[in-house]
Amino acid sequence: MERRIATYVPRDAPPAWDRVAAGVRSLVSQASPGVPYETAELMSVLARLAMFCDGHGITSAAEWLEPTTIDWFLDLGCTAVSSHTRATYRAKLRRLTEAIHGVDGAKPIALSATDTSRPYTTRELAGLWSWARGQPTSALRAGCTQLLALSLGCGLAADEVIALRAGCVRTVSNGVVVVEVIGRRARLVVCRQRWEAVLAELASAAGSGFFFRPNAIRAKNLVSNFLARAHRGPTTPPVKLSRLRDTWIVEHLTAGTPLPVLVAAAGLDGLSSLDRLLPHLPSVGADRAEKHLRDLS
Repeated sequence: MERRIATYVPRDAPPAWDRVAAGVRSLVSQASPGVPYETAELMSVLARLAMFCDGHGITSAAEWLEPTTIDWFLDLGCTAVSSHTRATYRAKLRRLTEAIHGVDGAKPIALSATDTSRPYTTRELAGLWSWARGQPTSALRAGCTQLLALSLGCGLAADEVIALRAGCVRTVSNGVVVVEVIGRRARLVVCRQRWEAVLAELASAAGSGFFFRPNAIRAKNLVSNFLARAHRGPTTPPVKLSRLRDTWIVEHLTAGTPLPVLVAAAGLDGLSSLDRLLPHLPSVGADRAEKHLRDLS
């Protein structure tokens, strides 16, 4: 068993495997004696989960088996596999979690509700996805998922979500999903790739009227009233579209999206509104800062 764990490599392993391999091997070594699955099966499914987490900024192996992270992975990272395969993945990951943490031993998400302007962390975002998909009615699930996709995927503000028409969300010829924002800050926004499939599915189910809550009266408090009705568990962070939009902006800034591109996509009048988000950007080491300032070519 130990040799199989030490030598396992996924087929066509991407560069992310090198970053997560040690964590995957460590967790499977801890869990294998108490899990009724073959070592290769556990390595395969945990490798998929770990590489998905790596691509979404969750770098700690201790966080991979959080229930909300697993739900996020199964819903967003497994769209190309069948429902039966996803169910099998869920069963294996549940057994892994129980073997390592105990049946009810997983730690809840640590929350801080004091700073309402800071972007959501990757763990909070996983919790929000579970919050949206776990709503008790199809209308609540659809509305919550729409808010996440439009704000985290496209950076839309509450008033823009309220005014959005179903026909303004479309997939263009190259597979990119775009949103046509109307109103004072009219613009065309390209959806982030990780939210494309979700938003495209929501758009295909929309009618010809408004995209969000089509039968509701258009009012300034439409989004806030809807969120007040949505069910929220004790470990779900407070849901605010302004924070979701700020998260979208910070993720683009961190990734190096050119400022003119981001300002246009966000519908900003200038750079001054970005000042308050600067403290939330990751710090840059001295060597990297020197390279950025010196190497312009």
